Amino acid sequence: MKIAFTTKGKDWDSMMDPRFGRTEFFLIYNEENEELSIYDNRAIENEAHGAGPKTAQELFALNPDILITGNGPGGNAATVLEKAGVIIYIGAGQMTVKEALEAYRNNKLEKF
Repeated sequence: MKIAFTTKGKDWDSMMDPRFGRTEFFLIYNEENEELSIYDNRAIENEAHGAGPKTAQELFALNPDILITGNGPGGNAATVLEKAGVIIYIGAGQMTVKEALEAYRNNKLEKF
């Protein structure tokens, strides 16, 4: 299973980014082989409109099963992700990535 995190940095100790559409990075954790990969989403800052759906399309290409974020995506982005079968969990905005993974595993995040 692949888990995507919205984050402000590139490692386990990075703070989660509570935003979805304008998140700085996606950290992708592949549970099967315990690999971590990074997607740099900072170019979205230059977009005047439609950051959420564009970010959702980029995330779709990364093929995660689960998204863990702070506040959750907006309506259009959520529709794109849900149609792609991505399960979204929110409430991790004030955590590190490592803490967010632990909260997910302990059922302490809210399903969007």
